[in-house]
Amino acid sequence: MNKRLNSHWKPDFWFFTKLFVILAMCLFIVYPFYTIITKSVFSSKVEGITLYNFKRFFTKPYYYQTLLRSMVVCFSTVLTTTLVGVPVAYLITRYNIPGKKILHIFIIMSLMSPPFIGAYSWIILLGRNGLVARALAKIGMTAPTIYGRGGIIFVFTLHLFPYIYLYTSGAMNSIDSSLEEASENLGMNKIRRIWTVTLPVILPSILAGCIMVFMTCLADFGTPMLLGEGYTVLPVLVYNEYMSESATDPYMASALSVIIVFCSLVMLSFQKLVVDKRNYTMSSLRPPQETKLHGFKRFLASLPIYIVVCLAFLPQIVVVCQSFIERSFSGVIKGVNLNNYRTIMSRLGRNIRNTYVFSMVAIVFIIFIGILVSYVLVRKKGKIASLIDTLIMFPYVIPGSVLGIGLIVAFNRKPLILVGTAAIMIISYVIRKLPYTVRSGSAFLYQMDPFVEEASINLGVSPMKTFFTVTARMMLPGIMSGAVLSWITCINELSSSIMLYSGKTSTIAVAIYQEVVRMSDGTAAALATILTLTTIVSLVIVFRATKGKVKIV
Repeated sequence: MNKRLNSHWKPDFWFFTKLFVILAMCLFIVYPFYTIITKSVFSSKVEGITLYNFKRFFTKPYYYQTLLRSMVVCFSTVLTTTLVGVPVAYLITRYNIPGKKILHIFIIMSLMSPPFIGAYSWIILLGRNGLVARALAKIGMTAPTIYGRGGIIFVFTLHLFPYIYLYTSGAMNSIDSSLEEASENLGMNKIRRIWTVTLPVILPSILAGCIMVFMTCLADFGTPMLLGEGYTVLPVLVYNEYMSESATDPYMASALSVIIVFCSLVMLSFQKLVVDKRNYTMSSLRPPQETKLHGFKRFLASLPIYIVVCLAFLPQIVVVCQSFIERSFSGVIKGVNLNNYRTIMSRLGRNIRNTYVFSMVAIVFIIFIGILVSYVLVRKKGKIASLIDTLIMFPYVIPGSVLGIGLIVAFNRKPLILVGTAAIMIISYVIRKLPYTVRSGSAFLYQMDPFVEEASINLGVSPMKTFFTVTARMMLPGIMSGAVLSWITCINELSSSIMLYSGKTSTIAVAIYQEVVRMSDGTAAALATILTLTTIVSLVIVFRATKGKVKIV
């Protein structure tokens, strides 16, 4: 009987789709990471398979202190972003804060801007020759330093607290008000009610935001590279070990990459364990009502929110203003004009062109693959679909620098040499940014009633034609929302691009980093302004397309 059934089975379009996705993921994700693992157990100083690199890491202070520093920065940032994001979310969702919709948009925009631009902006303000530093020096005061551990945590906090805010505000709106009303009737004051009822219910959402903050901090290269000044963290050490002209050790860099991925997986597993034990299902039949504040109370509730949002959005304003200021080599202002933009168009035009071309090509692949994969995950569930889901989301966990090293190690020799080409840049974008579109498309498809597809098939339309003419068209709003987010992160990508670029494939993000290192503030600001304006325009498009209902995280 089984043999008879098997003999009638024929591979269909979705079989080949699954096969293609698995093979592509194995080639560009599994194989590169496998090469990293295999390379990590070899060394130029010891013959054969060895754990020399790992032993060296955990016995040499120069190495293991970077892990301790990374953990200090990550956990400190998680704490500070929680202390900022949760109160902001609570105040905005529960009280009549003036301009809350605009504040929400500005918070999202501050998140979408790359963190290294924030680091660069604060250098302009609080650096040794910064605007604020010079102004305070004239009146005999010293500006707080933006360099070192404190500066890194400060910049990370202002950039990443939106993760906590977005997750927490969403959870706040789903709480059934009857719970809080019941606790109030039992005699609890507001503070105790928040501590014993509200916070435990929204804890899984807060932890989800915390894990996003942690992984972003652990993976970020640009901010600690610009602000560290000796305070070296793991991503910077990986870059130094693999790319430094003075001490290149690809074997040690591979071992460091394995350690970073291990730390990310441990934290992800911990978060999943906690969430599974403390997860609540809320009906939100009676969502919380906005409390009306008046006069001085409303002012006191609004003031800290506006301060935080202004500080978070300040980097974008700084780079835009700085882009129009022309300075001499000594730092003296020569005038306010468009010379910085003329300079980048004549000298760095290729970087700008590469950024948009690579990102647009990547987005085409992301949209096409995202539609197919989203459908497979939702409508074609099974072990293969689960495997695809795991493979797709794995790059979401690993840092861009690790992926960059993996691609370099895997594709720098025959039969497939991609190092130094535009193809490897595009592949890295597709791999790292595809999860945004897949998650957005899957969430949208879960909300679609399959009755529409079934009705089309019952009317005689083939399943394939139904998918392309009905299902895919209905999925487009969700897919495009994710695609815009993928686009924004593509044009701002630095951590993998800095590892993979060549002279002909350099991007705007790479050029900004190089210009900052050269202390060419004007050209760096002009390039950063282009990225900022592109991000704003992209967000406006997605908000108009979704009528402001887009889900960012």
